[in-house]
Amino acid sequence: MKHIRSLTLLHDNRILSAAIYLFLTSGIVSAQATHASFVPFNDFVENTRAANPNEFLSQATANVNVRVKDAQSFEEMRQHILGLYEGVNVSHSFVLDGDHFDCVPVEQQPGVRMQGLKRIATPPLAPAPLTEASAAGSAQKAVGIASQLRDYDAVDEFGNSRACEEHTIPMRRVTLDDMSRFATLKDFFEKGPEGSGQPPSLTPEGAATVQHKYSYMLQSVLNLGQTSTINLWSPHVNTGAGEIFSLAQSWTIGTKPITQTAEVGWQNFPAQYGGQNSRLFIYWTADGYNQTGCYNLTCPGFVQTASGWAFGAGFSHYSKVGGTQYEFRAEYELYEGNWWLGLGTPDGVTWVGYYPATLYGSGAMAKHSQLIEFGSESVGSTIWPPEGSGKWASAGFGKAAYQRELFYLSYSKGNMIWDLLTVEQPSPNCYSIAGPYFGGYNPPSNDWGTYFYFGGPGGKGC
Repeated sequence: MKHIRSLTLLHDNRILSAAIYLFLTSGIVSAQATHASFVPFNDFVENTRAANPNEFLSQATANVNVRVKDAQSFEEMRQHILGLYEGVNVSHSFVLDGDHFDCVPVEQQPGVRMQGLKRIATPPLAPAPLTEASAAGSAQKAVGIASQLRDYDAVDEFGNSRACEEHTIPMRRVTLDDMSRFATLKDFFEKGPEGSGQPPSLTPEGAATVQHKYSYMLQSVLNLGQTSTINLWSPHVNTGAGEIFSLAQSWTIGTKPITQTAEVGWQNFPAQYGGQNSRLFIYWTADGYNQTGCYNLTCPGFVQTASGWAFGAGFSHYSKVGGTQYEFRAEYELYEGNWWLGLGTPDGVTWVGYYPATLYGSGAMAKHSQLIEFGSESVGSTIWPPEGSGKWASAGFGKAAYQRELFYLSYSKGNMIWDLLTVEQPSPNCYSIAGPYFGGYNPPSNDWGTYFYFGGPGGKGC
């Protein structure tokens, strides 16, 4: 069954021009947003229920960060938020990266309650074995991220625990302040303005004012999932100059008869999150980014089952050029009718949750993926932000961003196979790819398997 992104989104809203988008988002602060006060969950719901559209619309003139289109668009946003939280009993809330997170019972999250799921699925037992045995040790060391928090981040500035109780998950609070940075509810759900952010190899041709640029690799192969270890960075996005976002991710894709995806990675998107800081994100679509899909848990889609990771939250550490490198493993696996997402380190992942394959209807992703892609993406108009570390791919380890240990789950045999990737560099003046390479398992050389470096400084003339 295909699910629309909102129970109240009953028609297409026109996307405002990219020029208006760039003008209205140009004032987003470059520093990470902070909250002066803690807002309890019940107060947040009541404030949303009582929100006056005239107050937000009047701010659209005085505050360039508020760009909700009209009273009807505001009401659609308000009703969507109320629908997300209808009947939800939050155990407690906390603040992280300037945002409120609510500990929501697993069965009351939108992906379960609003899709009418009767039970929570059982995750895979363990990732399938590689075709070659792993060996310990690597000449090129990086620190795997098993949690987004430091040990001393266990409590927020208001004394609230950042650990959710058993059988609850951390859900980044969806607010009118977030949504009103977009013209319509449809705009809020989209991967990027004017449809930008689609899988790079499937991006439609056109002369959109807002354009997305990539450095990426791909492989066309029937599969039941794929794995990548992604080097973590937080490149600056200059919204005042018209830059919109920068990310690194993997795409698990069904291509025919229509584009369907399950996506994961990190992203600096000030309009989506209200400040500068790369965040953990997921995204999906079942119909070519038309009427389905959204980030994180902002619409009925993903079902989160583990509380150790928070979608839409930043990380406690980011890689530095010439300094410590940080990374996290992300993998999707189709198991018993669900696309399970694992997050963790190369030593092991936690199954965090899943997209029910029923989201994809009769499309390809209901039974397999047909294409896998890995790399970086940025969005701008006349100037584009850095991708990865901002260094060219040729700079190598410790300077350029990378993705490593890239393999997929065979559709026919059910075993893991190293990726055989094709290089794509559509914007070589701004971004590049080095590789793919195969490190093999012969310490002390390195044990990266299939890997590549990516990124670049961005700028003009991309």
